Amino acid sequence: MFVDEIGALVPHGAVEREPTADGPLSGLTFALKDLFHLAGVPTSAGNPDWLNTHDVPSETAPVPAALLAAGARLAGKTITDEIAWSLNGENFHYGTPKNRAAPGRIPGGSSSGSAAAVAAGLVDFAIGTDTGGSVRLPASYCGLIGLRPTHGRIPIDGAVALAPSYDTVGWFARDLATFERVGGVLLGAPEKTVEPARLLVADDMWARARPETREALAPALEKLTGLFGGADHVEVSGARGAGWRDVFRIIQSAEAWSLHGDWVERVRPTFGPGVKERFEAASRLSADEIAGAKAGLETIRAEMEALLPPGVILVSPTVPGIAPLIGTPEPELNVFRAAALEMLCPAGHAGLPQISLPLGVVDGCPVGLSLVAARGQDEALIALAGRLLG
Repeated sequence: MFVDEIGALVPHGAVEREPTADGPLSGLTFALKDLFHLAGVPTSAGNPDWLNTHDVPSETAPVPAALLAAGARLAGKTITDEIAWSLNGENFHYGTPKNRAAPGRIPGGSSSGSAAAVAAGLVDFAIGTDTGGSVRLPASYCGLIGLRPTHGRIPIDGAVALAPSYDTVGWFARDLATFERVGGVLLGAPEKTVEPARLLVADDMWARARPETREALAPALEKLTGLFGGADHVEVSGARGAGWRDVFRIIQSAEAWSLHGDWVERVRPTFGPGVKERFEAASRLSADEIAGAKAGLETIRAEMEALLPPGVILVSPTVPGIAPLIGTPEPELNVFRAAALEMLCPAGHAGLPQISLPLGVVDGCPVGLSLVAARGQDEALIALAGRLLG
């Protein structure tokens, strides 16, 4: 029986499902972000007004169905930030799951309940989604392995969407062996994997991290550099970081409003701080702003694909620093969120896989190191993670 000691589950999410067959995940338990539909269980997408205005799903989404068919047991549905539109993990309606890896600090969103459940050892692995960083950032805050896969590699059907151009399914685990088992089920047939042969150090991303973060991750960077026999230094977005973040913000906002604007205007849902303002801003975007952002996205994608052909790995800190304290004022959180998005958005723009590894500690709290690879090279990233963690 699953006992939720940290407030990871939504009230309607205390449901368990037995495996539908034996398989490679037999004996493992998992938690599911409450964006994914589960037959007979309501989906709230982090908001009670959403829950009250949508039908109870009659079908289970492909991802949880595949995990159950592979032998895993579902322990429950976890808290998500509202419509997955935050990186904090402090849900205005359902509360903040406790981050056992960094007590008194936020778990990170929007996959907050999933990350917190794994960090507390309540389940073996958990499913989240990553649009702007909602697997990578909570993985860093909670001391976990977390992957944003190649965009479109894992089916996200049967989940509440935020921005389809960026939405991906990711997962968390505490150890690599479990992480690899889950990946073997979710990633499906392997793409043509190219052995990593060249390492790029993203100098601008390291510069955006706090000094103590850089210091904590330096030994891991040294080990990684040794595995490659050296590294080249590059700038990814450089002085254009804020511009790249704005491209992401505008496209994400435009897609979120296109999907949910009618519901927002009809229902007038109660949103918590941050989410409320983001929907309001999305409603005011002009066609010219959106067209400009889409043109910018094409340029960024071309740059990232040229920078990272198969066989090349980019390394940087996942986010600037450790998890902020619970109750940090919203303006301060927004400053940190903006800095984090500048580090997280490049991989998202190009649909590239990025893995966060728990390889640093600052003031007793975890910080993650990130590796990015070319499209389809998810397995190569996971294999390299094994060499680095070993």
